[in-house]
Amino acid sequence: MTIPSKDLSKLHPAVIFCTWFWSGLSPKAPGTMGSLAALPFGYLIMELGGQLLLLQAIVLVFVLGIWSTHVYVTKTGRQDPGEVVIDEVAGQWLPLLIAGANPIYYILAFLLFRVFDILKPWPISWMDKNIKGALGVMADDILAGLFALGALRVIIEVMT
Repeated sequence: MTIPSKDLSKLHPAVIFCTWFWSGLSPKAPGTMGSLAALPFGYLIMELGGQLLLLQAIVLVFVLGIWSTHVYVTKTGRQDPGEVVIDEVAGQWLPLLIAGANPIYYILAFLLFRVFDILKPWPISWMDKNIKGALGVMADDILAGLFALGALRVIIEVMT
């Protein structure tokens, strides 16, 4: 997929970041590709510094995601482009906070986030439709991530 703007190169820092190192440029399922590309980073961050470091990384990605998404949507004139997947990264990392290194929980964290991100139950759907701009792009995925985190917490409690 090409960037639909003459003013924005694939090498622009905002493009690299908001497409999560170009994973969002995948021609098929860019959101899923962005979520998959987030997983090794989330794992590494958890291994290096645990939940606190991952939580700090989520906040940093959220803030930088708003900046990079704003640059991207301003330059391209598109409101919520599919190739912008930094929102998936921030949202995907939320259930990883409790998944740890358990491979079953890690897979469930991925699947649950994708389900909530794709189906967008209320109030995620409300946020998706009513909050505009870069904040809107980011916010609904954060809520989907929180839903996935809650669902994973319930599953872990039932399984243990």
